[in-house]
Amino acid sequence: MSLPDTIIAPIAQALVAKGYDSLTPVQAAVIEEGADGRDLLVSAQTGSGKTVAFGMAIAPTLLGDDLILPPPGAPLALVIAPTRELAMQVRRELDWLYANMHAQSAAGVGGMDQRTERRALERGAHIVVGTPGRLRDHITRGVLDTSALRAVVLDEADEMLDLGFREDLEFILAAAPEERRTLLFSATVPKQIAELAKTFQRDALRITAASSGSQHADIDYKLMAVPAAERENAVINTLLWYESTNTIVFASTREAVKHLSARLHNRGFDVVTLSGELSQAERTSALQSMRDGRARICVATDVAARGIDLPNLDLVIHADLPMNAETLLHRSGRTGRAGRKGTCVVIAPAHRKRVALSILRTAKVDAENIAPPSAADIDARYREHILSAETLSAAATEDEAPLVSQLLERHSPEAIAAAYVRLQLAARPVPEDVTALALNESGSREPRSREAFVGGSWFKVNLGRKQRAEPRWLLPMICKAGGVTKSAIGSIRIFDTESIFEIAADKVDNFQRALGKNGTGEKGVHINTVDGPGERPERPQSKRRPPGPPEKYDPMKARPERADRKERYARPKADNDFEAMMETPRPPREAKPAKAGKPFAAKGKAPKDKGKPQWSKPVADGEARPPKKKAAKGKDHKKNRSEI
Repeated sequence: MSLPDTIIAPIAQALVAKGYDSLTPVQAAVIEEGADGRDLLVSAQTGSGKTVAFGMAIAPTLLGDDLILPPPGAPLALVIAPTRELAMQVRRELDWLYANMHAQSAAGVGGMDQRTERRALERGAHIVVGTPGRLRDHITRGVLDTSALRAVVLDEADEMLDLGFREDLEFILAAAPEERRTLLFSATVPKQIAELAKTFQRDALRITAASSGSQHADIDYKLMAVPAAERENAVINTLLWYESTNTIVFASTREAVKHLSARLHNRGFDVVTLSGELSQAERTSALQSMRDGRARICVATDVAARGIDLPNLDLVIHADLPMNAETLLHRSGRTGRAGRKGTCVVIAPAHRKRVALSILRTAKVDAENIAPPSAADIDARYREHILSAETLSAAATEDEAPLVSQLLERHSPEAIAAAYVRLQLAARPVPEDVTALALNESGSREPRSREAFVGGSWFKVNLGRKQRAEPRWLLPMICKAGGVTKSAIGSIRIFDTESIFEIAADKVDNFQRALGKNGTGEKGVHINTVDGPGERPERPQSKRRPPGPPEKYDPMKARPERADRKERYARPKADNDFEAMMETPRPPREAKPAKAGKPFAAKGKAPKDKGKPQWSKPVADGEARPPKKKAAKGKDHKKNRSEI
């Protein structure tokens, strides 16, 4: 297939140089005759080539009648993205797409140095790509001039509204010229997007490249049900089975990302993380490690991974179930982009299988139910890879030939082959044991009988009765710390300051490997080996009940009277209760004790002692007492009060 003739020459040359021989549906729709120069409201799935689509759509608006852009000055186009990673990715895409137009771009994203961005904007740029908060800050400070804007693009508009950027978007759009073009690209078009389009767009053309919530045609969905305690083991075996060049593993929280990435790193995987607690420099370094091959696995949260595009990503693993169908599609859209094939594996704990089926059904996704790859299956596949390795069929070079001859002289071919096999097996992570659950379509597990427990080794944990240890929460803690299921745990004995438990013989090695050398678990929990079970601890007896089996309650049995209980009047029982009550006199009421008299008859407090009387000197008979001094009235009186 060839590219349409409606594409302007500089863009067509860039697409051919990049290897494009056809357009995706959304890319073809935005360059049709009816869409030229109009505002667009585009609904298309994640990974459908939206960045190239709006780049092609606004290129004629930026160029006009010319083939190259004028020298950079005030920005001509503004592209708004929800996250830093997506903004930087959009900028990279537009740089190669507009390379023949001599376009200069600048970024304005949170987490980057504002002084560097300010200098870039002062030098001039044709296109500015950024996040809503930082762009609004630049406009408020007068750094970003919006007077010359010809086009404004909102990429992933639904995500920006979900993240609470509506006020920032309205501020930016209000600051742009009224005659500009406004293009809204969104995976879905909820009511908020429609209201935003109605307010800031003029006669917008609605384009729907794919129905919302439909399955990606290039993604193969798998549903894997495992016991909750073996979820991380299933992630490890899935990574070993598919051997993808680049993989994203989604977890629900930052703590889950840190825990899972540490587990994978300890097992020998090259892992990077993406979460909200990382700085922009750390996030950029992590993505660059994935692009240049230094890392193969990225463990990320939903928000941190929005919009990222890795060229060789062909596997997405949902270690934690997504919250809803839209989150499932956004996660899975990291693979199967622009015509490439991809695989999406949804790992569901057995008790949440129905939730997983409901999410897939809402997303209109047909997922194949598969069992987790077993350790035996992974070992068999890896041995096939060793036998069919291309290095075995290549002849020795001139530099390698002398060393090859010396090896054959000193060692037999069997010894050399054995050494090669050992090196290959030692260089790969060891697969885990994962229980395959038999599940029906409704999501319920078929009943199975538990095999008899075969005793193995005993271990000790520094939690006992004084720490209120109970088997109901010790059991899941031990399973999580050692990567085993409850079927691998035998007896649990709880002492005052510690507890001991038994691990099946065939699970001891895996249990110790998961614990590590120090045996340190979460929140200061230590697990160590012990020689044996020791003496069985005595069950603590309640202080309120004597030892022995509890007495069965009999409501008809006579109870002894309590000595501290006052004798009360009991109505006699008779055939005729009313007559018995009338014949039996009621005992007189006890007289209430008289209340103690009050110390003062009048209400209120007792009068205070005012000390000596006003006239301390004796007065003779017939002599008038001196008049009592009164407070001065008038202005002096007010003055005295104010001074007081």
